[in-house]
Amino acid sequence: MTLKIRKLLRSIIILSVILYSSSCNNTTTSENDAKHESPPDRNLAGMGIPRGLVTYTADASAGYVYFTPLLSDSTFLINMDGQVVHIWESQYGPSGWVYLKENGNLARGGKDPEEFGFEGGGAGGYLQEFNWEGDLIWEYRMSSEVSLTHHDVAIMPNGNYLAIAWESKSTEESIAAGRDPDQIPEQGLWPDWVVELEPRGSNDAEVVWEWHLWDHMIQDFDSTKANYGIVSQHPELVDINLVRKEDPEELDPDLYHTNAINYNADLDQIVISSPGLDEILVIDHSTTSAEASGHSGGKGGKGGDILYRWGNPENYQRGDSTHRKLGGQHDVKWIPSGYPGAGNLLVFNNNVPYASQGYSEVIEIKAPFDGSGYSIDENGPFGPATAVWKYIALDTLSFYSPFISGAHRMENGNTFITEGARGRFFEVSPDRKVLWEYLTPYAGTARLPDGKFPQPVGPHEYAVFRATQVPADHPALVNKVLEPLNPQPNVYVPKPKEAPEKE
Repeated sequence: MTLKIRKLLRSIIILSVILYSSSCNNTTTSENDAKHESPPDRNLAGMGIPRGLVTYTADASAGYVYFTPLLSDSTFLINMDGQVVHIWESQYGPSGWVYLKENGNLARGGKDPEEFGFEGGGAGGYLQEFNWEGDLIWEYRMSSEVSLTHHDVAIMPNGNYLAIAWESKSTEESIAAGRDPDQIPEQGLWPDWVVELEPRGSNDAEVVWEWHLWDHMIQDFDSTKANYGIVSQHPELVDINLVRKEDPEELDPDLYHTNAINYNADLDQIVISSPGLDEILVIDHSTTSAEASGHSGGKGGKGGDILYRWGNPENYQRGDSTHRKLGGQHDVKWIPSGYPGAGNLLVFNNNVPYASQGYSEVIEIKAPFDGSGYSIDENGPFGPATAVWKYIALDTLSFYSPFISGAHRMENGNTFITEGARGRFFEVSPDRKVLWEYLTPYAGTARLPDGKFPQPVGPHEYAVFRATQVPADHPALVNKVLEPLNPQPNVYVPKPKEAPEKE
């Protein structure tokens, strides 16, 4: 297709619905997900602007993009002209994650409308898988008073799911683990764990492996506890007394708020993102569950202890606040084998530390891995000190999402980025040129039984947890009908904000 024709199509299909700022049914925002308030003049919600296809250059990659708005029970597949070619529908609002499998099935997380005490951004409870035709072929519920899946999963080559979940720890359990009693919320603590689920039948799964952050804590607060130690001598452990508040009533039990997970089959390792810690953590999956609860075993020889961490060395007392690299980051992925930068880690850094005004960046780092382990200086932090590559907007401030969002490397070396708060997706070249750009005009009307939004998006009604671009020859799309739907789905138009009554 020539560039002239593309521009003509673009002028035809751009959706220029002018939107109005609206009040939200749920104005509560997760502290970890929105720790930076946005200045009103920057319009981070993308309200009142034309939405749809914005940029389509001749250098843009061929393919399709799929995404689920955080207020929608629908997942959309669009072509690069911004036209919807396929839709999957669920009975639940989203928890965040959605993945198109190579067999054409769509896997997604669902928000359990029945709450058991766990709540906040990314709360889920359901794992679902639909075939191409939209039939629900597998569903598993992991939602109770003691645990709840949230935010993200990684689908392994064998079809198993690595899911992030909260588990509930009481005040008594938290004190026994060395947490400062004055820094424990009324609900106790919700540390994260990773559970590997093997799907069974149409509505069951078997837990075949698990790892608990709770098993890998250290503290220097209470010398009477078994995990008392010198924090700086144990970067493989997490200080249980991190994440503190002057006013304990402001504490959220979801201290770590793990929001992304990725699996490296070549290394048999898992990386997770904890914006509560402002760190990414790498753990060993080659262990047994028993080894994962301890400090030895597996290929790395450290059991379930942390193999590598990056972003905030102050957490393990090998740096101070000036050494922090990450701020409330979302999404972390290894760059796949065969892609430019293969083996490096790509991170969406939502809130670049120490900026006078908030802005975001996508950073690529090369971890100090020598094939057998991760190197660290005797008294220093894990490297690297600098990124291999990063994307920042040319004017710095125009690219900013204080919560959600993601990025992934494409096979040609370009990078596909989701600026989640605004519902903006774009492809950039290595030299930071925007080759394709789209703002979703689709949001949704999914609501919980009490009328609240399924996720606490505040004013960001077009918010998207993460969008993914797949090439035109992706196995999931082979022999599929990918013609634009006729008619196209209705775009979302927020209700106008009500004017105050005159006296």
